[in-house]
Amino acid sequence: MLKISFNTFKLTTGVGLFILLVTSCIKNDIPYPRIPANFRTFEVADQSGTAQIDSTARTVDLELSEVADIYNVKVEGYTLTPGARITSPVDTLTTIDLSNPLSVTLSLYQDYEWTITATQPIERYFTVANQIGETAIDVPGRRVIFSIPETVALNEVKVENVKLGPAGSEMVPDLSGRTVDFTRAVEVVVTEHGRSSTWTIYAEQLRTTVFTTAADAWTNVAWIYGEAEAGKDNGIEYRRADESEWTRVPDEWLTINGGNILARIIHLQPETEYAARAFSNDEKGAELTFTTQGVAQMPNSNFEDWWLNGKVWNPWAEGGESYWDTGNKGATTLGTSNSLPTDDTPTGTGRAAMLKTEFKGIGAIGKLAAGSIFTGLYVRTDGTNGILSFGRPFNQRPTHLKGYLKYNCATISNTTAGYESLAGQPDTCIVWIALIDSPEPFEVRTNPKNQHIFDPSGPEVVAYGRVQYGETIPNYIPFDVELNYVSTSRVPNYIITVASASKYGDYFTGGVGSVLCVDDLQLLYDY
Repeated sequence: MLKISFNTFKLTTGVGLFILLVTSCIKNDIPYPRIPANFRTFEVADQSGTAQIDSTARTVDLELSEVADIYNVKVEGYTLTPGARITSPVDTLTTIDLSNPLSVTLSLYQDYEWTITATQPIERYFTVANQIGETAIDVPGRRVIFSIPETVALNEVKVENVKLGPAGSEMVPDLSGRTVDFTRAVEVVVTEHGRSSTWTIYAEQLRTTVFTTAADAWTNVAWIYGEAEAGKDNGIEYRRADESEWTRVPDEWLTINGGNILARIIHLQPETEYAARAFSNDEKGAELTFTTQGVAQMPNSNFEDWWLNGKVWNPWAEGGESYWDTGNKGATTLGTSNSLPTDDTPTGTGRAAMLKTEFKGIGAIGKLAAGSIFTGLYVRTDGTNGILSFGRPFNQRPTHLKGYLKYNCATISNTTAGYESLAGQPDTCIVWIALIDSPEPFEVRTNPKNQHIFDPSGPEVVAYGRVQYGETIPNYIPFDVELNYVSTSRVPNYIITVASASKYGDYFTGGVGSVLCVDDLQLLYDY
């Protein structure tokens, strides 16, 4: 039989009570881990392109096709940070209303508020015979306004083409191809996905039938916009401001769409004043004057200037100002610079930039580092990831970027999640250029936890172009990148030019041994 003395019991009980009292007074101030809860992917039915996910702003931006019902969007799938879950508005997203931004709460130790938004570009048009200029379509107000000459009777307007709703919508009455009385406003009902809205269509008569509406001046190029009565001899003519003779824009520089006129005038002189006007038969529109921009080049775009600071090669002269930068500050945390100068150049003299894709680390511990050079600044290293500032101040509008490159193409040996299918395929080098009009340079973050990668179709992009090669090019070849503009009037604030030995280097995917040499970059301003 086990015997316990009273004294022993008092002692152990006293110790137990002491421990209990002490532990009850200890404050549990150990913080929960701070692991952000992020959307990693997001897909919906009738989606155009891929979702744009910003883990810093905590936003998911979607673009829907015309056939989508923005009020009832079917969610086909999404992935979250491991361990995260949706706690609001419901625990699982199935069908959501994106006619307005949707707030979603993700939870992982803490709550994180996300916003899901959608845009839905819809092609809408309304054209009539003898129309002047472009129809004004006010989507929020459900109003349509078109212009015709005074000589056309309002009660006998021939409607040519109409589309006021998304693909698959119905309009009652259907005005296409009919002669309509527009002495009073005409109403039509447009029905889409079971919802109906009333649109009101107005006609206005104009005494003047030709207008010069806008002039967007670049350096060697100007874009002139005009409006006139459709079906007439319409066009644009121009002259230098210090000359009297007008030059008619040739047909190959003109785009005529109904009553809209667009002229792309090329081979102009930089920093020179010109005048332009629209014409329709013998009638002339008002003159618009404009002054072309000057010519600007990117400093050190022949990559002659470098200096070595410890292990870091920098693409500018020692003591000088930087314009280009590389990922060398990150690469040298685990090795040596992989973007550096070389005397292997197209001309055999001077220097070029040599960009090498290498694995930085020891054994299997480390990361792929794609050699690259870009206009901007390497801001800092985030663990083994980089934070970069893409862009240098720039207001001109070049038309092309040309230069020389050679490339040793290795097989893709390293991939990350989402790019596994590229393993074993030839690597791809890339040179790209973009003009952006955001108020600040574009911040690139390669860390998957808050990744932010440049999107050529982003809202800040004014123009973009690229060239890429997925094969070995043993000797230097010339390349020419044409910039594709989304607008002739938007003026950029920054220029971004990037060259990389591995196209998917931002995702740590590429082939060890890929080497891109690039030299003698030059901006062109004419077509």
